[in-house]
Amino acid sequence: MITTARVPADKPVRIAFSLNESPDEASSENFPLTFPELDQQLQPLPPCHDSKESMQVYKQHCKIAEEYHEVKKEIALLEERKKELIARLEQVEKESMDAAQLAKEYAELTEENRTLKLAQTQCVEQLEKLRIQYQKRQGSS
Repeated sequence: MITTARVPADKPVRIAFSLNESPDEASSENFPLTFPELDQQLQPLPPCHDSKESMQVYKQHCKIAEEYHEVKKEIALLEERKKELIARLEQVEKESMDAAQLAKEYAELTEENRTLKLAQTQCVEQLEKLRIQYQKRQGSS
């Protein structure tokens, strides 16, 4: 009798079956197979001990159940990866929007700075003209 035990990260799967076809050694206790993720109607039933075909069907069913478990585990991992990628994409989009907003704000402030510098230059020129006029009036008085 060969007994195998497999303990994946998320759900345990235990498979035990006899490769010896003798009916006196193959009893239902020799097939303590549990697939907790499978519905009850999908659980492999212990084989008929007198039938090679029943043993083959049972082993095939066990193999399919294990493959099903592996596929479900892979799907769960892929769904988790999908969530991570979506969160990362949302973060990148948020950062991109923040960068675009900052670029827009920078352009607006640059334009405002240019306008204020122009206004300052005009005010300085006007002040200089007024000083000259004031000095002329003071000199003529």
